Amino acid sequence: MIRAHHVLMFCNLSNGAKGALCMIIGGLLLTTQDGICKWLTAEFHPGEVMFYRGLFTFVPIIVIIAVRSGGIHQLATRNLKGTMIRAALGAGTSVFVVVSFIFLPLADALAIIFLSPIMLTALSGPMLGEPVGWRRWLAVFIGFAGVMLMIRPSAEGIPYYYFFPLLAALLSALRDVATRRLRNDDSSASILFYSMVAGLLAGAISMPMFGAHWPSPTQWGLFAAAGILNSLSHLLTIQALLLAPGGTMAPFRYLSLIWAAVMGYLIWGDVPDGWKLAGAALVVGAGLFILYREMRGRR
Repeated sequence: MIRAHHVLMFCNLSNGAKGALCMIIGGLLLTTQDGICKWLTAEFHPGEVMFYRGLFTFVPIIVIIAVRSGGIHQLATRNLKGTMIRAALGAGTSVFVVVSFIFLPLADALAIIFLSPIMLTALSGPMLGEPVGWRRWLAVFIGFAGVMLMIRPSAEGIPYYYFFPLLAALLSALRDVATRRLRNDDSSASILFYSMVAGLLAGAISMPMFGAHWPSPTQWGLFAAAGILNSLSHLLTIQALLLAPGGTMAPFRYLSLIWAAVMGYLIWGDVPDGWKLAGAALVVGAGLFILYREMRGRR
């Protein structure tokens, strides 16, 4: 049970610490729903997963609207263009994330998708005006090298299914850039609401093309859990990015890689080989070095 002094302790934290905590918890929730979605892709195509999950993503938003002052007006946006761009990028990210789970083990897919924070660092300079020194650029290249080590391109090139998590990572980084640009315009509830609408529409549009299956009661429960966890995780991630610079918050996402590996082993028996572990270590190490440089630069 959350006590008053726990809430007070959180309120007394710096914005950077609050953002880090939101990012860590949000990452764990998102990874859990990723595992649920991967399980569901065995019987449902990605559009169905996005649509049925999307039906339940609005539950936390409804609760927020009911609890906070302002009511439905919290969903108003002062930057319609920016909000729509972020929503479209979020929907695109979700599509490629779910498709990645069809072809790759959970931890492998997420390790590549988690290149996103490193991409965010690379984009923070030219798109947000946040300083990115040569050491952090070096970390960016090391992170990309880690992904290449995981993929290990053959003479025939990179297998096509590895491009799905890479595209998800790029769109996710662009989505986070868009979130940072909205920090002074819209509330987290507003940002999330339009993103969830875009994801629901993307799933609905694809269903006539690939067909639809009616879920069983158990599957409905899984979709409900995935939708609520997805919404909560994005609320926390948005809040983290509103509280602190993207380059500082991004590396905390890597902690959920451990949870992804545990889930993959317990549910599917996935055991990453040495190459993938080494590649993931480079990606995580690059992200942590970026965090170190960020924190040192703020002293």
